[in-house]
Amino acid sequence: MSVLRTKPIGDVLAQGDADGEDGKPGLRRRLGAVDLMGFGIGIVIGTGIFTLTGVEARNSAGPGVVISFGIAGLVALLAALCYAELASSVPTAGSAYTYAYATMGEIVAWIIGWDLLLEFALGAAVVARGWSGYLADLFGLPSAWFAEEGSVVNLGAIGIVLVLGVVAIVGIRESARVTNLLVLVKVAICAFVIIAGLFFVKAANLSPFIPAAEPAGAGDDGIKQPVTQVIFGLEPSVFGFVGVLTAAAVVFFAYTGFEAVANLGEETRKPKRDLPLGLLGTLLISTVLYIGVSLVVVGMVKYTEIDEGAPIASAFRAVGAGWAAVLVSIAAVAGLTSVILVDLVAMGRIGFAIARDGLIPPAIAKVHPRWGTPYRIAGIMTAAVALLAGFLPLSALADLVSIGALCAFTLVAIAVPILRKRRPDLERPFKVPFSPVLPILTAVACLYLSLNLSVETWLRFLAWMLIGAVIYFGYGHRKNRLARREHSDTPEPAPTP
Repeated sequence: MSVLRTKPIGDVLAQGDADGEDGKPGLRRRLGAVDLMGFGIGIVIGTGIFTLTGVEARNSAGPGVVISFGIAGLVALLAALCYAELASSVPTAGSAYTYAYATMGEIVAWIIGWDLLLEFALGAAVVARGWSGYLADLFGLPSAWFAEEGSVVNLGAIGIVLVLGVVAIVGIRESARVTNLLVLVKVAICAFVIIAGLFFVKAANLSPFIPAAEPAGAGDDGIKQPVTQVIFGLEPSVFGFVGVLTAAAVVFFAYTGFEAVANLGEETRKPKRDLPLGLLGTLLISTVLYIGVSLVVVGMVKYTEIDEGAPIASAFRAVGAGWAAVLVSIAAVAGLTSVILVDLVAMGRIGFAIARDGLIPPAIAKVHPRWGTPYRIAGIMTAAVALLAGFLPLSALADLVSIGALCAFTLVAIAVPILRKRRPDLERPFKVPFSPVLPILTAVACLYLSLNLSVETWLRFLAWMLIGAVIYFGYGHRKNRLARREHSDTPEPAPTP
């Protein structure tokens, strides 16, 4: 049995039907283009604006963090073009996982699926702890139960994950309504930050726009050094254009969630039209907001004085606009809430697709007959994220979200020309322009950004992949649907759980 066997496109499309051949219910098609953009913006506009802006401006790039957001946004937009072609051609709940299964083989698909579970689980847990901290700051709640540091268990993080997990399980339409409402709040506040903040911008704070490179601190060498600096034998340093690239790799975390839109292919009413609109609309709107907000923040306060924990709110306090800081804190709570919700929805769909193919026990992929959601896998993922968010300080692991997304984006970009060669007859409502040049350029850009992450991050990522390899070769390789079909005299139909 080959680890490179591929899943027939016919199987993928058949599994997207509302009801399978065995009569069991599938996912419900209830979403339109506006809902998809709501989900996309809901997950993208969050941690990047409310936290990473300050962290990377102060530690890596200075005002050049604006360029970092632009670079990360451009790479994400290139990846979104590749996602749009595959999502409109093969609308599925598994997104990158299923695209790889149909083009590059089972082992690559498993790597991506396992990688995406890590990305969304850690992303949701990190953001939940940030949400808890903002809530404590807004209402003066006890730090022993809500702070990132100094608490044994973070009750705020656990509580918000469990509440939003219920919303995600009860129904995709209900999740969309909650997300759209939260998106309206935070987009309005982001626009307010840009417009109001422009009145407090000082040219002196933006000079030098890219601070001169300087030696990194003693704690930033060795395994904490970016891989590119190790490869080329460079002295550990921060700021300069190297710092801008390092910051771009980290703030890429802020854009990673757009792929959650591709996971909703089986729940979209007109996927061939609405998925490309949802993906590209999400990236364009989010990139504009990120660049605008980051420019205002570094213009209001000198980058050396930015508060890493709450950069936007503290910037308004620093210029005497405390009332605006309160509005920003409210937007942060709303923004981070929608990020957690979409993370949980996306995780459920990825786990559903993997279990449906038999790479993990298929019983957990059961769809609820009334809610139309994969409630078992969604419940398991919600419980796992609640435990992570409640007991583990995950700020040090946030880079894993970036490396996981960059790995998936690299493989999705490669999948575009492969699928065109293998299935030239497949209907493609949206096509990546200048293929295969643009997909190859996308893959190279994603790989290069990932190499600007630390050696430590790469080691943690490889450890997670090793755990996944044990599960795949111990269970999934022998028990999945394609393996059972190879041992059967009669081809197995493509059931929908």
